[in-house]
Amino acid sequence: MKVIFISDAHLKTRDARGYQTLMEFFDCLKGRGNGKGKCYPSEGGAAAGGGSIADIDDLYILGDFFDFWFYKDASIYPEFREIIGSLSELKERGVRIHLCEGNHDFFLADYFARELGLEIIVEWASIDLDGSRCLISHGDTVDERNRRYLLLRRFLRSRFFYKLQRALPLSFLWKAARLSSNLSKEPAGESADALAEKMRAFSVIKFKDGFDAVILGHCHKHLIEEYIMNGTKKTFAVLGDWISHYSYLCYEEGSFALLNFRPSRRGRSFATAADF
Repeated sequence: MKVIFISDAHLKTRDARGYQTLMEFFDCLKGRGNGKGKCYPSEGGAAAGGGSIADIDDLYILGDFFDFWFYKDASIYPEFREIIGSLSELKERGVRIHLCEGNHDFFLADYFARELGLEIIVEWASIDLDGSRCLISHGDTVDERNRRYLLLRRFLRSRFFYKLQRALPLSFLWKAARLSSNLSKEPAGESADALAEKMRAFSVIKFKDGFDAVILGHCHKHLIEEYIMNGTKKTFAVLGDWISHYSYLCYEEGSFALLNFRPSRRGRSFATAADF
């Protein structure tokens, strides 16, 4: 079983480096990388599990794939059509795609579940990887003490807000979303290290509850840690992003590896061990 996890691409425009790098990564997953259907680590080494990252079984996108998302009347934001087409092609090749909602992109089911047949994860999911029990999420609700954010999150996902955004013209929504995206940043005062520490503490609790792995996004920090608890290996991973790290988590044959994707100047792509 081979599974890839990514998060936090924050896609906005087709000409952005992250957008084009992700398109190249998806080509690699389809077997087009390097012109021979494989993406290799640097120095000719083996990727996690032994070589190519093509021929995967599942792709999990754990939130904030888009920097904003609105859909109605069978219309999607024009800049997103190419990347969605690439996802559709992956699905047609037999890859099971699971899309988790983030704090920037939600109400995804209207299009991605009903039109494309992807699985939508609203907040949390427990998945089985070769018998290992794994908890996955975007990760923005890990800090339960941040009540102001949790209240805002609940409002933005409410039936009232859903009906409100459905009543407004798409052109207005897209313009407002682009403006908000350009002006907004992650909540001030919460460094990536501080948030990662809260996620680490959360994962230890979940390990005690019987989970073998906890995989999160949101804080844009990429890290992977392994623990031994009661004689059993436990894995905690934060996926990084596709803005500066271009990182992804690969699971194969009982092992996880966190890697960076490196596009070559000529469009050939390489994977290297994640830089910590």
